[in-house]
Amino acid sequence: MSLREQAYESFTEQLLTRRISLGQFVSQRELVKLTGMPLGAIREMIPRLEVDGLIRTVPNRGLQIIQVDIELIRNAFQLRLVLEREAVHNFVGIASEEMVEDLRRRHLETREEAQAGVTAELLARAQQMDWDMHDLMIDALGNELISSIYRTNSIKIRLIRNEDTRMLPELVVSVMDEHLRFIDALASRDVEAAEAALAAHLESAKRRAVRI
Repeated sequence: MSLREQAYESFTEQLLTRRISLGQFVSQRELVKLTGMPLGAIREMIPRLEVDGLIRTVPNRGLQIIQVDIELIRNAFQLRLVLEREAVHNFVGIASEEMVEDLRRRHLETREEAQAGVTAELLARAQQMDWDMHDLMIDALGNELISSIYRTNSIKIRLIRNEDTRMLPELVVSVMDEHLRFIDALASRDVEAAEAALAAHLESAKRRAVRI
């Protein structure tokens, strides 16, 4: 990766791990310290961060980190639904039976494990499974532009979810159940059922994000 790309990766890692606070004002030199990257790379990175909506320039104040609000939640989940609907239509037709059964097996195993008790390790693993399945569908489109837009939006989704740090055992089970309904539709090659299961899953995630 170029230094600019390394700076971007370092910035997003610091953001997702909350070493950079949401809404915080930062200078370029503070970003150098936070990311460990040279000033030139930081200056090249800033326009991309502005385009991606992760920072904004405030006159007479400097650079402000993204803040989570209702508008961000609505926009991020709406974009996610638009992109994933397209991905589902493609994925239903190309996902192999082996892939579908592997997804089912891993989700059932995680669900069973969660019913016995949710540890921090299991919660992290279940969350990664969630992200991985959605990324798999998006990348199966073979469109680098869509994948790039989706990854940037995923950063915002993860920031939204980080606002709620509660570890709820029933959350893992319910997410696995939502995924399993989608996997069942995928196995039967039912596009309408798969799209409906996806929409229900994303609506549930959005409701959890705003704590409805």
